[in-house]
Amino acid sequence: MQLSYLFHVLGIVVWVGGMFFAYMALRPVAAIVLEPPQRLTLWAGVFGKFFPWVWLSVALVLATGLHMLMKLGAATPHYALAMLALGVVMMLLFAHVFFSPYKKLKRAVSEQNWPAGGAALGQIRMLIGINLSLGLLTIAVVFIGRALAGA
Repeated sequence: MQLSYLFHVLGIVVWVGGMFFAYMALRPVAAIVLEPPQRLTLWAGVFGKFFPWVWLSVALVLATGLHMLMKLGAATPHYALAMLALGVVMMLLFAHVFFSPYKKLKRAVSEQNWPAGGAALGQIRMLIGINLSLGLLTIAVVFIGRALAGA
């Protein structure tokens, strides 16, 4: 169970930490110093490198989370079920980002259609902001739930 917990936490660190860096550090600087063609090209490249790691993180978090839930069985605490629900919502949001606005962003950059790229990036920005908030909320739920349960 400890190995599952390790890989679970590593997956969360990569995913949520990556979103935090992109949203809170890279995004504001890129918006100030880069013109739309360079900014959109940068983001298409950044997501192209980051999203495979997110897919790996999703697989790790889901597999290890389900493994730990099966081990706990009926003793699974309520906060773990809340974590599962929030995690599944995050995974679905990421899948939507990947298959819809990210696909549109890549197409717009390859066609140098900067207005379409800006619209796609705006959607991605909003959804990553939501996912980052859900990720931070999930972490808080776990720690608050454990504290309330006396764990």
